[in-house]
Amino acid sequence: MAKHAKHRRTPKEPTPPTPARGVRVRPLPVRGAVRLNRAADIWHKSAFSAGVAMAIPNLTLLATGHLQYALYTSAGALCALYGHAQPYAARARTLAWVVLGMVASVAVALVSSSLIASAPLLVLLASLLAAVHKTVCDATLVGPPGNIIVTFVSASAFFVPQHVGDVPAHLGIVLACGALSWLVCMAPALIRPRGPERIMTARALEAAARALRAQPGPGQPRSGPRHATATAVNAAWHALFLVRDRDERLERLLIRAESTLAMAPGPDEAGRFEIWARDLRKGRPLPLVALTPAQRAELLGVDADGGRHRPRRPSPDRPRGFRAVLGRLRPGSPLLPIGARVAAGCAVAGWASMALGVGHPYWAVVTAAAVFQANTTLTWNRALQRTIGNFLGLILFTALLPLIRTGHLAMVLLALVFQICAEAFISRNYWLGSVCVTPMALLLTEFAHHLPASRLVADRWIDTVVGAAVGLLACVLVTNRRATDRIETALHRVAAARESAVRLLAVPHDHHEAGWARDRLAASLIELREAVDVASGEWWQRALPEERVALAEQEGHRTLASLVRRLSAPVMAA
Repeated sequence: MAKHAKHRRTPKEPTPPTPARGVRVRPLPVRGAVRLNRAADIWHKSAFSAGVAMAIPNLTLLATGHLQYALYTSAGALCALYGHAQPYAARARTLAWVVLGMVASVAVALVSSSLIASAPLLVLLASLLAAVHKTVCDATLVGPPGNIIVTFVSASAFFVPQHVGDVPAHLGIVLACGALSWLVCMAPALIRPRGPERIMTARALEAAARALRAQPGPGQPRSGPRHATATAVNAAWHALFLVRDRDERLERLLIRAESTLAMAPGPDEAGRFEIWARDLRKGRPLPLVALTPAQRAELLGVDADGGRHRPRRPSPDRPRGFRAVLGRLRPGSPLLPIGARVAAGCAVAGWASMALGVGHPYWAVVTAAAVFQANTTLTWNRALQRTIGNFLGLILFTALLPLIRTGHLAMVLLALVFQICAEAFISRNYWLGSVCVTPMALLLTEFAHHLPASRLVADRWIDTVVGAAVGLLACVLVTNRRATDRIETALHRVAAARESAVRLLAVPHDHHEAGWARDRLAASLIELREAVDVASGEWWQRALPEERVALAEQEGHRTLASLVRRLSAPVMAA
């Protein structure tokens, strides 16, 4: 009796509040901040796309003797770094918005530069624009490289001597190179039109295989592997939902990966998933894997009696498009304190750089903008990584000065090499990518006019230290107390999604209603874990409701497994 009573408890029941223990001070790590990770699986796509988009206009400028416009061509070319994880239809929209955002940001910077002579005021405007970039990029979930590229270009443009009459021509260069970036990033669709969806599905299969190989022993929690698999599966379904004519074979593979959330695997299931993932990445033909009748009904829109209904699609109550973005920017959003941090930290860093007599205060603005992350711990990591990376990058730049001074061709080629290497290394650790980003940024400065190497290196180093220190200080002082509030909101959403799922499990249900309940519960569990991770990294923070979170995740994953089990059953390999 007591055993059954234990399982009747739901998050809807009132839970005693966690006793306040004052402020929690979290230690800031060092070793973990510099540890190398595995390289991203698609780093070469963004690296070579940006390389091609930058090589064509810059070599053209070199041939015509107009390398002073390299900042504007690079502004458009760097747009090619975005959107590579999205299906091509969604990528086309994302890249168009990124290009327009880049043009608008550069326009604000160039007009300000031509009309305003006060350097402190330009620093303030660059800082406010950097805050807008951070907030909008986080709200739109644009993905890596996020706000830093647009902030880097626009902050530099604030301090480029400019005449109002030249602004339209310079913006035309940015727009033209942005259009070239769009074409370069969309070109692979002619060869592998379903490449992004295949990669997302492969990631879900690989996550499921890892979860199957890491089966815990008796009494050990499974929330870790389940969460990783649910996150990968949810991301893959989101990618497929963006495609109008979805590939049924990919959907079937994704359903098989999803089924591991609920059932004991066969002895060869993990190996089978890894083989399918490898075939997906290499573009090989895929099997039409077997599904249960319930899975087939939900996927294909055909029920057991031959009736028709709409196939699997996103939950109708899930906000999308502008409505979702506006929801993330509503009053009380946890993104707003982060935007305030960026504005304050960048402005103070730029002014401090000017007070020290540095001739490039926008570097301090960019450094401060780059170090701001979702919480204090991540900001500390990024500040440490950027400082180490910039220091090593300055050593590399100094060592290559004899080659750089040989002529503009060497400078253009080195900038391309640094761009590709930065994308290759930055996913392993930010400091390693910064080793290549630093000399590339200095080369862009050199395109416009030569400066003494000692002054250039000294300015960059001072701006790095000032920007990182001020950015970290602003992150500590401008606390994000809404991070804990976000946990409470996420807990309520998990409770509501689980309650709806439990009601559906108690009675016969429509497959689509159960599917939507499964998707809502999975998404709410992912959001809860993200909220906890963000709040856990705040240095000064209220005590977290750890027991309530653990209970919500345990019961949520158990209910999610029951839903998946109802919608699927073990099937033999096709």
